[in-house]
Amino acid sequence: MTSALSVLDTVFGYDSFRGQQAEIVDHVISGGDALVLMPTGGGKSLCYQVPALVRPGTGVVVSPLIALMQDQVDALTAVGARAGFLNSTQSPDQRMAVERALLAGELDLLYLAPERLKVSSTLALLDRAELALFAIDEAHCVAQWGHDFRPDYLGLTVLHERWPSVPRIALTATATEATHREITERLQLQDARHFVASFDRPNIQYRIEGKNEPVKQLLSLIRTEHPGDAGIVYCLSRASVEKTAQALNDAGVPALPYHAGLDTATRAANQSRFLREDGIVMVATIAFGMGIDKPDVRFVAHLDLPKSVEGYYQETGRAGRDGLPSTAWLAYGLQDVVQQRQLIDKSEGDAAFKRRASQHLDAMLALCETIECRRVQLLAYFGQQSEPCGNCDTCLTPPESFDGTVPAQKLLSTVVRLWRERHQRFGAGHLIDILLGKQTPRMAQYGHDQLSTFGIGTELSEQEWRGVVRQLLAQQLLAVHGDGYGTIVLTEGSASVLNGSRQVRLRRDPVASRGGRKLRSAAAAELPSGAQPLFERLRAWRAGVAREQGVPAYVVFGDATLRGIAATRPGSLEALSTISGVGEKKLESYGEAVLELVSQG
Repeated sequence: MTSALSVLDTVFGYDSFRGQQAEIVDHVISGGDALVLMPTGGGKSLCYQVPALVRPGTGVVVSPLIALMQDQVDALTAVGARAGFLNSTQSPDQRMAVERALLAGELDLLYLAPERLKVSSTLALLDRAELALFAIDEAHCVAQWGHDFRPDYLGLTVLHERWPSVPRIALTATATEATHREITERLQLQDARHFVASFDRPNIQYRIEGKNEPVKQLLSLIRTEHPGDAGIVYCLSRASVEKTAQALNDAGVPALPYHAGLDTATRAANQSRFLREDGIVMVATIAFGMGIDKPDVRFVAHLDLPKSVEGYYQETGRAGRDGLPSTAWLAYGLQDVVQQRQLIDKSEGDAAFKRRASQHLDAMLALCETIECRRVQLLAYFGQQSEPCGNCDTCLTPPESFDGTVPAQKLLSTVVRLWRERHQRFGAGHLIDILLGKQTPRMAQYGHDQLSTFGIGTELSEQEWRGVVRQLLAQQLLAVHGDGYGTIVLTEGSASVLNGSRQVRLRRDPVASRGGRKLRSAAAAELPSGAQPLFERLRAWRAGVAREQGVPAYVVFGDATLRGIAATRPGSLEALSTISGVGEKKLESYGEAVLELVSQG
């Protein structure tokens, strides 16, 4: 491991490996296959980059996103590694130059998209090169039931079959036990060593709150906790993405939209700005985010309910890759549940697909409705036991659990009466109006003010009743009819509640939980008194250098490294070299400029 540690220090500027990194690196350097499950920000890239630099030959990295290959190569070039990529964005001359460098042994790492390995000329090229290893990044893309399935990943068994002596390392940040098994089988990694790190991201504070004017709630989060910070906001639809991005810009928060409906050039330009500029908020559908290495994303917000816990974990994991305090915030309401149920019913998938989608949604609803620690529930989904974290909303302001059997019976009785007496179906809003005794035009039109349940639910507010409906849907004591109108109907379990043989426990959100414990601004986090001005000067200098070089700011230095410089104020190149993240190449490139900035303070 002496050689590996030397590479880690001189190239990447770190004096020691973290967690299982050393064991993984040693195993791959020795020629062994590995499957690595490690959370976002856990240092997966080093697990193949260091072995590629130590072993003779070139490490071939299979990466699903062509749009990010340039940034990945730029980041490696910045630390002195020799890296290149082959993809469809290059001219014939550019591709030939990379191929010549590969065959001449002048590349440490080569990035390829999975579909490139279906091209016979690529396979023939690799046959002629000396190969150090194959790294399969985002390996969960091979799982057909996963949230990021890529059919081209199914063809990656060619690596093992054609080059059996070249070690393979498959890596992902998102895998349940079922997905883990599927990756193993489809990539033929049964004989590989499997490394499963903790999925916990202790620096992320998980918060889920009731949806009530979500854009206003989002603005409050940004203004009070993350002013000037980079963030990602996920929305379900393209229209919602556009509307939210516009609302943020109108409120003075620089925001960009990203969804599949935008042309390729606009998406690429927006992604580039997000990666290269500080303080940009990206508002996106789930089409955005995989492979994004930006370490200083301080918050990830969801304005719509994710379809699965795996998707939620993957998306929230894009916050706080640098280890600084970050927020995962979700606004969740009754309409989300109705909408997701309708999407499943209307989908073109077969019965097995719909059943699996319903299971994913049920697990997501359980996470939203839990009265226990969010992190305990989240980690349990991935098969990991843990203790209450003290850093999620349910730990900081525990919600109350109460006997909701009577409210549930009132609601279910109303559904029964509408069906029996009128053979009519109505959505949640009308049901709640009946329980609250509201005299609306529809009430008079249908004569529902004559129902025996009219006005019997005034002990709860409209918002509280929406919570009851939402939780009964989550507990499958109510269902959404597949008629496309959000009609609420009974389920098989409803009868046991109506006849009193089943108790219903419900969650009441405490008013004090809105916003939970406030985080300090990430820029100010963990900086000693008086270091903030230098940190801001360093950030401004970094932004200028990044613009000049046309690379993301974190390629120059990450926030964690700038924070280390601001806190210790090194007075020499030797002292600067001891800061985490300052390797030999960056010391040579930026050392004098950084010392000058420090001396000015």
